[in-house]
Amino acid sequence: ELKARELGLALDGSQLASVVDALKQLEHEGYLFEVADGSLELLMRRATGWAPDWFAVESFRVITDDVAGVATLTAETGATVVTEATVRVRVGGRRVVATAEGNGPVNALDRALRDALDGMYPGLEHLHLTDYKVRVLDTARGTGAVTRVLIDSTDGTSTWTTIGVNENIIEASWQALLDSIHLALLRSGASAPQQ
Repeated sequence: ELKARELGLALDGSQLASVVDALKQLEHEGYLFEVADGSLELLMRRATGWAPDWFAVESFRVITDDVAGVATLTAETGATVVTEATVRVRVGGRRVVATAEGNGPVNALDRALRDALDGMYPGLEHLHLTDYKVRVLDTARGTGAVTRVLIDSTDGTSTWTTIGVNENIIEASWQALLDSIHLALLRSGASAPQQ
């Protein structure tokens, strides 16, 4: 309730109960909202009926290639592993597919999504990832364990942390990245594109 007031949100009793129930369930799954203020803010806003409407994600894909033997690629970048991401989104009434390369899956996904949005949201120009943390939650399951990803971001004025949890580290990273982008758009006052 205090956090909602801090954010300027007026949550009634049923909305607060809904947030508490969601927090209990998500924290049971491995989310940790005490350190993910950005994702907590979005969760609370959703309880009021708010939903991000800047774009809708249809799908995403990430491919990593070992290109050590490909002389032209390694000569250009020095990289021996290249990651490519493709995102499919609906924005402003149209379907957009964008592909980008990055130095890892999060960088490639971020670049592909920004390419898909193609400068529609100037507020994203100031958004930067400042830290990326991964925690394995169930070490007994080895490489099949659930992972928690925390992304710290800044827009140059404020900072926030977002979270994703999944057995698939790419999906957990995508959840945290998407929350970070939604929060940056919210804080920049961006409005949804016209259909």
